[in-house]
Amino acid sequence: MSIDLNDMMQLLCSVAEMREMKAVLPHSEKGKLATFVDAVFGRFLGPPPDIFAENVDQNYIVYHLNSPKFKPVSQIIPELSSKNKQQLYNDALPVIGNQEWTDTAQLTALVKESQKLQTLLLGVLSNFLLLEYQAEVQFSSRISD
Repeated sequence: MSIDLNDMMQLLCSVAEMREMKAVLPHSEKGKLATFVDAVFGRFLGPPPDIFAENVDQNYIVYHLNSPKFKPVSQIIPELSSKNKQQLYNDALPVIGNQEWTDTAQLTALVKESQKLQTLLLGVLSNFLLLEYQAEVQFSSRISD
């Protein structure tokens, strides 16, 4: 049986949730870098030292508020562009292509019961995030539910 793109994305979200898969996408680092540069170079370019200390404290707080935070991959997947969803679909389809299933609910149950399928689908997700976004990925220590 064939699976449509939306059902595949939901399946991948389920697998990512089972292993508490999280990622940091590099574009979230831009604000952190700008704040750091402002804090360092602000001292050389302008204000008196007492104002500099106040600015550094404020910038330090903003820097840490903007520091990279891992986001659940199950929240990242729905935000992907149509093109990237299609690519992820094409990458994941061969993993489930040989399985016997009648509907998406049965396929999801099959994947939840199979550590091998989970591992293969997590590999597809990890590779996709690494190659497309240079993301840093983390997993929980759990193998399956």
